Amino acid sequence: MNNETVKKYLLDLQNRICAMIESEDGAAKFLEEPWQHAQGGGGLTRVIANGQAIEKGGVNFSHVQGFKLPPAALEKRPEFADATCEAMGVSVVIHPVNPFAPTCHLNVRFIQVSRDGKPLHWWFGGGFDMTPYYGFEEDCLHWHQMAKNACDPFGADVYANYKKWCDEYFYLKHRKEARGIGGLFFDDLHEGGFERCFEFMKSVGDHFIKAYQPILHRRKSMPFTEVERKFQAYRRGRYVEFNLLYDRGTLFGLQSGGRTESILMSLPPQVSWAYNWHPVPGSREAELYEKFLPAREWV
Repeated sequence: MNNETVKKYLLDLQNRICAMIESEDGAAKFLEEPWQHAQGGGGLTRVIANGQAIEKGGVNFSHVQGFKLPPAALEKRPEFADATCEAMGVSVVIHPVNPFAPTCHLNVRFIQVSRDGKPLHWWFGGGFDMTPYYGFEEDCLHWHQMAKNACDPFGADVYANYKKWCDEYFYLKHRKEARGIGGLFFDDLHEGGFERCFEFMKSVGDHFIKAYQPILHRRKSMPFTEVERKFQAYRRGRYVEFNLLYDRGTLFGLQSGGRTESILMSLPPQVSWAYNWHPVPGSREAELYEKFLPAREWV
């Protein structure tokens, strides 16, 4: 097990994702801000905003040490109450300008728990998911094919299991609707040994770029109307609700003393809520709810 190898990969992944996003935007560049964690370590926040294709995006690396597991995590693992943690990861959220281009999210992370300087346990977690505002079959098929390709070398049932976990996780219980079309979600991964788990995390990170770039490239320049922008802002409200009410990464970061600005970079720049709004039957907006948000098998 080599934590520095994981860190090296994560920093390289951050660089490659930023290069892809800047290339697709064609104008805006990421602003970079290093930060320090109170207990030890820190991170490198990169944010892009007001671009030609990207309204707001963040590609963040963090490596924090010396903190205790937050209460929510200790409910599952009370034996680690007096242990200290080391966590590193890359978190990505991209909000395009064009309402036909979907919002996307990636997180890959590694966590190690120690007591008196001796490692007790480690695990990997993460995944990626996509939140379209207007659905396109070819985009959804491509997204899930890349998710399946990421998983296939690691077992015949891996994609099906992590796709189902993602569908169940990115679900707004109070709305009884999905946040988007899902993808992959995994956590507490340590079976099979460090090298195998690390290879899987790398596969997820690498396939995220292959999954998102063609979709962003196809949709970023499509003509759109003010009606479609308003619907995008309305649906972004669901994104905000999920992140603030349910998202494990947001809650873990805030409870473990992480940097608030970096944690909340996932929130979109413009959002709206409309009281008791419903889409017009037969409209493209209604199609999202009827055809794309309900969980289904894409590949």
